[in-house]
Amino acid sequence: MRQPCAYIMASKRNGTIYVGATSDLPSRVWKHRNGFYEGFTKRYGVQKLVWYETHTTMQSAILKEKQIKRWRRKWKMELIQEENPQWRDLYDEISAYAPLSE
Repeated sequence: MRQPCAYIMASKRNGTIYVGATSDLPSRVWKHRNGFYEGFTKRYGVQKLVWYETHTTMQSAILKEKQIKRWRRKWKMELIQEENPQWRDLYDEISAYAPLSE
């Protein structure tokens, strides 16, 4: 599933959130979940994929990421709530495309 995406990950429902963009969502989420990235997501246990949006170009995905990062936290929470009211971990939807190991 190499597809440009903007995405939001969370530590738990209404918890710490992280907004990102990538051209390979399954691999990126897998790396976040398995501690490959030092920093924010590892430090705060941000491992649940709670929202994502596909784009036709990486430029478009990055623009969406930057737009969402400028939003108030309340707006980000509302976006997640609209699309994923149960705050399910959406990784299962895309994990068939994830790497077996890295």
